[in-house]
Amino acid sequence: MYYPFHVQPFADPNAKKKYQKIKWSDHIVSTASSLILQTLFGICLTVGFHYYKGMIIGLAIQSVMAPFNIIENPLVKAVFSGLLSKEDESFKLKIFKEKHEEDLVAGDEIVDETGQVIVISKSSSTAEKSSNKKELPSSVPKTLEEILLDTWDAGSEADVTPLLQALTKENVNFKTTENGWTPLMIVSAMNSKDTSLAMEKLKNLKVDCTITDEEGWNALHWAAYHGSASGASYLVSGDGFDGISIGLHLVKDKEGKDPLHHARAEGNNDVLEVIEAAMMHQVEKDDNGSGLSNQDGMRKRK
Repeated sequence: MYYPFHVQPFADPNAKKKYQKIKWSDHIVSTASSLILQTLFGICLTVGFHYYKGMIIGLAIQSVMAPFNIIENPLVKAVFSGLLSKEDESFKLKIFKEKHEEDLVAGDEIVDETGQVIVISKSSSTAEKSSNKKELPSSVPKTLEEILLDTWDAGSEADVTPLLQALTKENVNFKTTENGWTPLMIVSAMNSKDTSLAMEKLKNLKVDCTITDEEGWNALHWAAYHGSASGASYLVSGDGFDGISIGLHLVKDKEGKDPLHHARAEGNNDVLEVIEAAMMHQVEKDDNGSGLSNQDGMRKRK
């Protein structure tokens, strides 16, 4: 487990949180031993001053504070509450504000007993000390948000495999904390050779292609703005999400712009052609005449 490393006096309150790796059982023994020694030392010191100097105030104060400090100790609390009686589950209770590997985040640092930052390797049980290394242990799994943002940062050269492996029907419509980006938006805009494969996986997971981010952009806005013809093609085609029939191209963002506006503004004519071709195809198969040919996108080209 990873336990909070003791904070030095006058330390920077905004510094990264530090944790020391230790066995749960070893920490229990260490905490119990420390509590017993501190209590015995306090008793001996106070009684000694009382008999040597006749100090009454210190004895009175310690008579009240010592039991209070013992009761406030997290280990003692756990004992009295019966938590430690659950032998199979007690190590999961986090009574010392500890963390497991899956709880560690990017802002946490793992340190040794001296406070030196260490890096824990998957292939070795030993810790390599490094004063410059600030990464998390390689064994700590990334969150879906971290995987999603890493995929986006890699652009068209990204390996989408980690992202696809992390997606399920339960999290396929996940939105990032800050901007509300979804996996479909990221994949639609990457213009990668694996775009169609990734989007097919998302479709099979029943992704909602109508979701918008904090700016009001749907996945087609993303593809149009970033010039991803492959992403736009899957979004609007009948074999893909059939976005024209559900009106993805008509959705306006917070600035009143639809995907066609963004494609024109960015000079992404290949994306514009994909969307307009899909619009025309929809008109042709619509026996009632949907009037899509009168849309602004069909009348004007940049």
